[in-house]
Parts: sequence; C-alpha cells; structure tokens
Amino acid sequence: MKAIEFKDVSFSYGEGEFGIEHLNFEVEEGEFVAVLGHNGSGKSTLARLSDGLLERSGGEIEVFGTPLTDKTVYEIRKNVGVVFQNPDNQTVASIVEDDVAFGAENVGLPREEIEKRIEFALHAVGMENFRTATVARLSGGQKQRVAIAGVLALKPKIVVLDESTAMLDPRGRKEICEVVTRLNREEHITVVMITHFLEEAMLADRAIVMNRGEIVMQGTPREIFSRHDELLTYHLVLPRIGSICKKLQAAGMQIPDTLDVDALAEEIVQCVS
Repeated sequence: MKAIEFKDVSFSYGEGEFGIEHLNFEVEEGEFVAVLGHNGSGKSTLARLSDGLLERSGGEIEVFGTPLTDKTVYEIRKNVGVVFQNPDNQTVASIVEDDVAFGAENVGLPREEIEKRIEFALHAVGMENFRTATVARLSGGQKQRVAIAGVLALKPKIVVLDESTAMLDPRGRKEICEVVTRLNREEHITVVMITHFLEEAMLADRAIVMNRGEIVMQGTPREIFSRHDELLTYHLVLPRIGSICKKLQAAGMQIPDTLDVDALAEEIVQCVS
C-alpha cells in the first residue's frame, strides 16, 4: 500500500522562488526513502506538503489512500510525524518526559496511555535513562532524539525527517541515523529522510534527487552514486570516501562504490592480496 502519493502536485513560494512543479512521488508503506538535493531544490517543500504544513496549489496528495484536504488534515497528521532541522525549535518543555508527552496530551489521550507512549518513545530512541533530565543540558544529538521521541509518542505510521541532522556534528548525525534505521527495520515505520548528506542516503531502500522542484534522478543509493558526474551537475558531491572509491576505480582497482570505511578497506585488501 502507498503510504504517501503525490499526483501532479505543484507549489510556489512566489515569482522566482522554486517550490515544486507537477511532481509525482510515492512512498510504499514500510519503505525508507532518502530525498537528496541542494538548497532550494524543493525537498523541504515536499516534506511540509506531506502533512499539510504547506497547501499545494495544484494536484492531489494522498496518505494511506486518504486525500489530504482541510477536512482530513488533522487525522492525517496523526499518521505523519515531521522532525525539523533545529531541535531547539521543537522543544516545548524543560524536562524530557514532559516534552515527549506534549503531543500526546494535546490529542486528548488518557494519562495511562500517555505514560505507556512516553516509555515506548524514549526506549525507541535510546533515551530512557534521560526521562527526568533537563532538555537544555542535553547534547545536540540527544535533543534531536527527544524531538523524534515526541513524534513517536503520537505513534505515526510515517516519520519525515526534514534535514534533521543538518545542525549536528558527525557523532550526532550517526546517532540519529542509527535510531531512524532501527525504527524502520524493527517498528516498520515508513521513513522519508530529507538530507544533503549523501552518506545518510546509503541507509535507505531508495533515493531520489531533486532539482528546481523536480525529481531528476531515482533508484537505489548505489545506482544514484554510480552516476557521480551527473550528481555534480546538481551540486551534489560525494563525501571523501566516495571520491576515494572513484579514484581507485580510475586507477584500475575493481572495487564497488561504497560509503562504508570498513567495507572499502576489505575491498582494497582483497584487490591487493
């Protein structure tokens, strides 16, 4: 079943400012999709349209077969949780458990159910030992985990991460990617990750590249990264390890494309042994 489907969807911020234009896009239930693109490519617009934070100017959007309209947007938002770039902008309470409970309280769930959801959400992101901690004293990666937990407390079927790792250091990005991958694999939550970090896209089942409001490339992450020269035309550059792979291939080494350091080391050993 399709979790999200865009049918000929358009949106514009105004003259000269690209949103998206006649976009057809779909995500299957349980799928992990990475959406890549440079700033202004339309990827964050796609994220905000998915749960009605922006109103399309044309086309249709469906979530699990239900058309997204003014009448259905409230119910659809129960199924689509969005995590934004800056976790500080999503913090509404000073204590972790209160922050996680906020969304569940606002939809009128009974206290016993809220308690269960706090426990579930904090366990899912590995923050159960920080339940009574002060949010302001957490690291950037920990704050973003709490933001994800707040979304999970609503038990959405879809989680959209809109550049959610962009403000984090490499360690924080790794922490969030591990959490998201586990949620997809173990909880079967549909994930749409908006990112400009190509190494994060390697975690996904499918990757798409956007440019000027259109999908210009689509396939498995390995298929996308194999088209290195084409990525450059869309202002996307392989991370250092990806560039190393390309240089080794150009030098005659028969190694596959990878963004995993350990995997690359093993391939090099096999080639020279």
